[in-house]
Amino acid sequence: MASDVPSAPGPEGLNHMLPYLAFGIALAGTVGSLFFSEIMEFAPCVLCWYQRIALYPLVVIIAVGIATQDAGWKKYALPLAVAGLAIAGYHNLLYYGVIPEAITPCTEGVPCNARQLELFGFITIPLMAFVSFAAIAVITVLYRSEKQV
Repeated sequence: MASDVPSAPGPEGLNHMLPYLAFGIALAGTVGSLFFSEIMEFAPCVLCWYQRIALYPLVVIIAVGIATQDAGWKKYALPLAVAGLAIAGYHNLLYYGVIPEAITPCTEGVPCNARQLELFGFITIPLMAFVSFAAIAVITVLYRSEKQV
């Protein structure tokens, strides 16, 4: 006897949601970075600007991929996510003092290791960027187009 109770979504259903999740993360990162700089008036450092260069296009690339149902967005999004992840990783190493301040690219303006925000004592702006880029990169790798499923 068949049950009328809907079952939990299978892997295909979760796979279908991955681009939306990546888009949400990229959009939240974009809005968040603009909020911190324009509303909270935290001046971005040089590495923050480089991360923005990698992040902002992801919103458009993923949105166009979703709107056109073109899985080709992956080949454009992944290099940007990996580049942003590398910059964010380097930024975190500077921020937490693993890399000496003497080799930092932030020679003018705001230092790259400036403590502007620490939520719960450990969540920093560079850490949020790192986690966001890592999540987008993982999602991009895991996503399989309808043809691949």
